[in-house]
Amino acid sequence: MITAPKVSFEDTAIAFADKSDAELYKTYLLFAAMNNNSLVKMGGGMINKALSWKLPVKYLIKKSIFEQFCGGETIQECKPTIERLAKSGIGTILDYSVEGESNEGSYDHTVQEILSTIEMAARNEHIPFSVFKTTGLADPELLAKAQTDQELTLEEKAAFGRIRARVKTICQSAYEHGVRVFIDAEESWMQETIDQLCYEMMELYNQERPIVYNTYQLYRHDRLDVIKRDYDRALKHGYYFGAKLVRGAYMEKEARVAQEKGYPNPINPTKQATDDLYDDTLRFCVEHIDRIAICAGTHNEHSCITLMELMEQHDIQPDDERIYFAQLLGMSDNLSYNLAHAGYKVAKYVPYGPVEAVMPYLLRRADENTAIAGQSSREFSLVKKELERRRR
Repeated sequence: MITAPKVSFEDTAIAFADKSDAELYKTYLLFAAMNNNSLVKMGGGMINKALSWKLPVKYLIKKSIFEQFCGGETIQECKPTIERLAKSGIGTILDYSVEGESNEGSYDHTVQEILSTIEMAARNEHIPFSVFKTTGLADPELLAKAQTDQELTLEEKAAFGRIRARVKTICQSAYEHGVRVFIDAEESWMQETIDQLCYEMMELYNQERPIVYNTYQLYRHDRLDVIKRDYDRALKHGYYFGAKLVRGAYMEKEARVAQEKGYPNPINPTKQATDDLYDDTLRFCVEHIDRIAICAGTHNEHSCITLMELMEQHDIQPDDERIYFAQLLGMSDNLSYNLAHAGYKVAKYVPYGPVEAVMPYLLRRADENTAIAGQSSREFSLVKKELERRRR
């Protein structure tokens, strides 16, 4: 029987071991600001206006919120972050986080960028996964229409063929390079289209081992049923099932659109229901780990503990490649670093892209830290605790 390593998520000495006193104090100031909800909302608006007015604020942004949550503006600029994380036993997931343009040229450019992350991952053992959003390769309205009973026009069918080709190009490259790739989840009104593309890719490239992973947002009340269905489908078609498990990213939008269009809200009624569903999903996946590989993308301490306990119960070694923990760069270092220190497989999402183009991502991180109950206060208190420990 495997005995799980003891892990304390309160151990700030391990969590912030790779930060100098100056870096830690800078993080302290940033989270202190983000702990102020009104300041975050006002600051976000001011930053957007400053960028739109071409004011010289890019350097200030890059040396503050960008530096906390992003690896750099290019893949090359991310190298110091990759190396720094690797010294603590943490992998990197390069996440091209540019948002904005929706045209064929930008879609093709994004494909080339994702291929570059795959090529780097193939050369660097500290990059265990690549990732992409289908909306970075496709018109969201077309993805949504393809999910309805509406007939696509000839032009739309041709455009959808190009979407499928882009997804296949990425997944085939991942397969050829032996690099696992996540297909991120999106809004419910286009998710079934993305799921179907993912099933096609899994059947093509997951015959020998999990290469393509679908993403499941467990704040949707039906997702465990969907995972069970998808697991059965994988068994039927003889391929391995890869699943990235997250809580979700579009809760307010999902509720608003459901109300506007008059269909039931797909989101769980309470946070506790989401937490319970997430942990139930972990149990199902670990119980079927012979054909499932998972990445638990979570900042929830209880879910991390639950997964560690499940691994111990099922005699799964902490460093088993089939189970990864993942958090975002700049957040929940007490989870990432302490898990990695105990020998678990851990990776950080490391977003990158031009400062102006990743601002929507950065502002969402700031909003999340104020909106999620206690998240910003938790981050702030841990940094404060470590600064006090170092002064003693």
